Amino acid sequence: MALLVVNLVLGLCMGGLAAPAPDTSKQIDLLMPHVQPKVPDTYLCHGMKLNSSETYITGFIPNANMNIAHHMLLYGCTDPGMKKPVWNCGEMAASSSEFDTAPTCASGPKILYAWAMDAPMLTLPKDVAFAVGGKTDIKYLVLQVHYKNVTTFLPPQNNKDASGLNLITQKTKLPRRAGVYLMGTGGRIKPKSTVYMETACKFKDDLTIHPFAFRTHTHSLGQVVSGYRIRDGKWTEIGRMSPQKPQMFYNATTPNMTVKQGDILAARCTMINDKDTTVRIGATQNDEMCNFYIMYYVEGKDIMNENYCFTSGPPNYSWADFREGDLALGDKPETVSTVPGSSEPLEEGKDEMGEYLESILDNLQPRELEALYEEMAEEGNKNNLNNYYYGGY
Repeated sequence: MALLVVNLVLGLCMGGLAAPAPDTSKQIDLLMPHVQPKVPDTYLCHGMKLNSSETYITGFIPNANMNIAHHMLLYGCTDPGMKKPVWNCGEMAASSSEFDTAPTCASGPKILYAWAMDAPMLTLPKDVAFAVGGKTDIKYLVLQVHYKNVTTFLPPQNNKDASGLNLITQKTKLPRRAGVYLMGTGGRIKPKSTVYMETACKFKDDLTIHPFAFRTHTHSLGQVVSGYRIRDGKWTEIGRMSPQKPQMFYNATTPNMTVKQGDILAARCTMINDKDTTVRIGATQNDEMCNFYIMYYVEGKDIMNENYCFTSGPPNYSWADFREGDLALGDKPETVSTVPGSSEPLEEGKDEMGEYLESILDNLQPRELEALYEEMAEEGNKNNLNNYYYGGY
């Protein structure tokens, strides 16, 4: 009897020890170490080495203001661009003697999160997390912040910045692993025009992904950014949004969709350039960007091998130049370039200012037209007409 009681007690004790303790989330702060960028369009990076045990990120809390940080990106890296606390990681943008220059990641770059325009926090779906540290190939987290306006850091204010992210993490492994796939273009947008910037890639990985969120990013010229999965000639919308709204990750338009090997992913940015000059894709506030982010999960731990889909953009590339399969362009949705909430698509090549001027000229009397042309000729003689620029690249 005594032996039975002892065995029972031991069994209960061993069972209690074997039962896993409930996991409590932990907040990890990844913030700029009170920096003072002095040059507009400075890109600064700050890295964090991860533990030898795997960590699972389940949420992102932005700690930033759009008037200071134009946008932030969180990268997972095998090796960071530099081991120093802060470095200039905007090779294409402003250079500053205050900070050494290096890429964001020296190897293994993966975008985990992006933020702009005061977007709110993001919580991942149940059982979904980004796996970092441990045996994963993400050994470092690197925060990149684009400082568009640096007035607050200059005299007499001399402020310092600690923009960044609060990461919600846990140590308990989750069954679904998250990833981000970025689609974008290069190219240029000619003056007084509406231009489609398009990219498309065939999905070649031997796995199935589940897109659950999307994010759009342009600068001031972007009116709508849209992304699609094309399977057997049928277009299914992943997401569509005006990039002038908070650039957060929104729920995918089509819930419970999948992307598998052989599918095609396509994205378009519809840009309206009312300026008198060509605007190019680039890293500064005077340039543009065309990005469509897909946040997805997989069952298990294997995420996509290819994390990016980029094309050269206009005038050298459009969807008509896609050669990896049939895009079925005749069946694409009519809403590709329609801002959500509007009923009118934005038409490529439409010169709104030109149409406005043409309508004025059509209503002028012959003598008024003659007087206008004489005035334009006189003004042209005053200036050097050889330097007159309109509509070229």
